[in-house]
Amino acid sequence: MRLTRDAVLRALDAVAREGFLPAAARTAAGRDAPIPIGHGQTNSQPRTVETMLRLLDVRAGQRVLDVGSGSGWTTALLAHLTGPAGSVRGVELVPELARWGADNLAATNLTWATISPVVDDVLGDPYHGPYDRILVSANARSLPDDLVAQLADGGRMVIPVNSRMVVVERQGAEVRTSQHGSYRFVPLR
Repeated sequence: MRLTRDAVLRALDAVAREGFLPAAARTAAGRDAPIPIGHGQTNSQPRTVETMLRLLDVRAGQRVLDVGSGSGWTTALLAHLTGPAGSVRGVELVPELARWGADNLAATNLTWATISPVVDDVLGDPYHGPYDRILVSANARSLPDDLVAQLADGGRMVIPVNSRMVVVERQGAEVRTSQHGSYRFVPLR
C-alpha cells in the first residue's frame, strides 16, 4: 500500500516534537528551526524533516533505518509511517543521545521501532539490513558506499551530501542519485 502525501502530515501531527526535546526547550517545539539537544546535536527543523520524509516515500510495512536518530523524533515519525507491519531501527553515534532517544521513543508505544548506539563505529546497521528506506540526518562529505550497500533492491535513501539533499535509489546493481536543495546538518562523522 502506498502512503499518500497526507500521511507525512498525519505523522507530524501524531508524533509531538516536544516529547523529543530537552525539558527546557519544549516551549520552542512549535518553532520551525533546529533546536539543540546536547552533544553538539540538534532536533532538526520540522520543515526539513517534512521534506526528507516526503522524499523518502516511506510505505506501510517497510523496513527502515534511521541514521543519526538523536532525540528519536525522526525514528518515531518513521514508525508512524511504516505502521506495526513495518520495522524501524534508529542508530546514534553519541551513546548518551541513543539512550535518551530510546527513552523518548519508548514513551510513544511504537514498539516496532528501536534506537541503539552505533556498534564498533560502523556506519548504519548492516547486521539487520537490507532496508527498504534509509534516512540520514547528518551531512556526509561524499555518498557513503557502506550505506548504499545496506539498501534493498528497490530501496531509497535520503541523505545530505555536502549540504545538498540527495535521494539515492537502488535497482539491482544500478544506483541513481538526484539532488533536492541545500540544507545544513551536523557532520555525519
